[in-house]
Amino acid sequence: MQQTKEPGPALLTEWSSQGATRSGFDLNVRPANPSDKRTLADFFGRVKPQDLRFRFLSAMKAIWPRLAYELVNIDHTDTENLLAFGDDGQLVASAMIATSDRDRRDAEVAITVRSDLKEHGIGWTMLERACDYARSRGFKRLHSIQLSDDRAAIGLQEEMGFHAHPCPDDMSVTILSKDLQG
Repeated sequence: MQQTKEPGPALLTEWSSQGATRSGFDLNVRPANPSDKRTLADFFGRVKPQDLRFRFLSAMKAIWPRLAYELVNIDHTDTENLLAFGDDGQLVASAMIATSDRDRRDAEVAITVRSDLKEHGIGWTMLERACDYARSRGFKRLHSIQLSDDRAAIGLQEEMGFHAHPCPDDMSVTILSKDLQG
C-alpha cells in the first residue's frame, strides 16, 4: 500500500506577495500571525454590520476579542487567514481558508473586504489568492457558504467559476463550490 505524504504547513513567506487588483488598487498580502489580533479587531470594527452578518452568518455589531484571537492563532495547515493591506498599511481584507476534512479534499473560504473599499477588485483578488492557496495545499474543491441575500458575493463567486446551490437544510443559505482540479 502506497503511503501519501501529508502536506506540511505552508511557508509563510511563500504566501506573502505584493500586487494590484484589476482596478489598480495596491495590495500587500500575507498570512495572519498572533500579533495581528488588534489589527484584525480594528478591521472588523470598520466593517458594516450587514457585512459582518454576511461574513459570520449571524447578526453582530462587532467581533469579540476571543474571535479575533481565533482568527490569527491558526495552524497554517488546516487553516490559513490571508490578510491584505493597502499602501497605507491598513488592513483592507481577510480571506480565511479552512478544512476539517480528514482526506484534505475539501476546504471552505470566507472573505471580508472593508466596507468602504468595496468595488476595487479586492474581493476578486482575495478569492483568486484563496483558490491558489487551496489548490497548492492539495484540496480538490473549495466551498463558500453565503447568506442567499448576499447577491454581490454570490455573483462574484459565480463569475469566478463557483457553482451555486441552495442549502437543503436552510433556504436562507447558498453553498457555492469550485472544482480546483480543472
